Amino acid sequence: MSALKSSKILLGVSGGIAAYKAADLVRRLRDTGAEVRVVMTSAAQAFIGPLTFQALSGQAVRTDLLDPQAEAGMGHIELARWPDLVLIAPATADLLARLAQGLADDLLTTLVLATAAPVVVAPAMNQGMWRHPATQDNLATLRRRGVRVLGPAEGGQACGETGPGRMWEPKDIVASLGPRCSLPAGCRALVTAGPTREPLDPVRYLGNRSSGRMGYAVAQALTERGAAVCLVSGPSVLQPPAVEELVRVETAAQMHAAVMARAASCDLFVGVAAVADYRPALAQGTKIKKSADEITLRLVKNPDILAEVAALPGGPFTVGFAAETDDLERHARGKLEAKGLDMIAANWVGGPGAGAAGFDSEDNALLVLWKGGGQSLRSMPKGLLGAELADLICERYLASTSG
Repeated sequence: MSALKSSKILLGVSGGIAAYKAADLVRRLRDTGAEVRVVMTSAAQAFIGPLTFQALSGQAVRTDLLDPQAEAGMGHIELARWPDLVLIAPATADLLARLAQGLADDLLTTLVLATAAPVVVAPAMNQGMWRHPATQDNLATLRRRGVRVLGPAEGGQACGETGPGRMWEPKDIVASLGPRCSLPAGCRALVTAGPTREPLDPVRYLGNRSSGRMGYAVAQALTERGAAVCLVSGPSVLQPPAVEELVRVETAAQMHAAVMARAASCDLFVGVAAVADYRPALAQGTKIKKSADEITLRLVKNPDILAEVAALPGGPFTVGFAAETDDLERHARGKLEAKGLDMIAANWVGGPGAGAAGFDSEDNALLVLWKGGGQSLRSMPKGLLGAELADLICERYLASTSG
C-alpha cells in the first residue's frame, strides 16, 4: 500500500516553464491514492491552463485570492486547513522570495502563511538565478522555518544554459514524499562531507573532485528525521544545509581533529567526505618554481578518521563510504569488515561500472552493505538518494539499539 494513500496534498504551481511537469506530478500523486487539489499563480496560467489540472485532479482549480464565490465562507482559510501537505512544484525564484518575506499577495502565498501543514518546495529557475546570493539566502530562511527543499537538478535548461535549476522529475518528487524514518529525541549525528585539500605550497594543493553534494544531502536528511546534526565540511561551493553546527575545514588533519573532538558524544557518525589518504610530508613555505624537468614529492599517510571513530569504546553507529573504480562489492565489504563499520555505502566513480558518475554529478547510485545484508539504491538525484540512505541508516541504527 502506498504511504500517500488517502493523504490530502495541496499542489501549488508557480510560473515557470517547468509548470508542464506539474501535470504529470498530479497524475503520479493520484496514482498513489492521494487526493490532490491545485492552486495556480497568475504567472503559472501563462504556461499551462487550469482546465488541465482540473481534468487530472478531478477537483476545481483555485487561482484567485479574492474570488467572491470562494471567499463567501473565507475559502482561503478553509483551503489552508485542508491539506496534510503543501507541495509547490515548480517553485520559482520569485515565489521563494515572497515566501521567505512572509508575503500574502496572492492565493498561494496566503495559503502557505495560513497553513499548519508541512511545506515542500521543488525549485525551478535559470542557473544564474539559482546561484544568486539572494535566492540562497531565501532558501536558508525557508529551511530554518522547516520548509523542505527538493533539488534542483542540474542539466540543460529551456534558456539554452546548463547548470543547477531544473525541477526534479515528478517520479523523484513523489518518491521523496514516501515514509521517512524518525530518530529518537535527542539523537546526535556527526556527518563529514566534501573533499580535503593538502597544501603543497601557498598556491597549490592535492585534492579530489568531491563536491560535497552527497554529504550535504545526508546531513539534511538526518536533520529532517529528527537528529541534531553537526556537519564537518571540507571546501565546497554549495550552500550547506541548515544544521545545528557547521564546522568548515581544509585538510584531513583538521577534519580528523574536528571529528575526534565530537565523535564520542554522538549517536551516529556518517563519514561521507572524500578524505585524502596521503599528504605532502612538507608543505613549502614559498611557491615551487617551475625549473627542474622532474620533482619528487614525498607523501605521508593521513589519519584514518573512519577507523578511529569505529574503534571508539561505546562509540557511535558508524557508516562509511567507499568510492571504487572496480570490484565494488568486494572492496566495500572488505572495508566494512577491516574497519569494523556498522554500514558502508559504495558507489562507482569510473571504470567498468561507471553507470553512476559519482563525483561532480547531480545523480548517483549506491550499494549499501552491512553484516549479513545489503540493498541497492538506484540512480537518482543526490538529494533524494541522501533521503533514502538516511532511511536505511535510521532503520539499521534503531535495530542496533533495540537489541
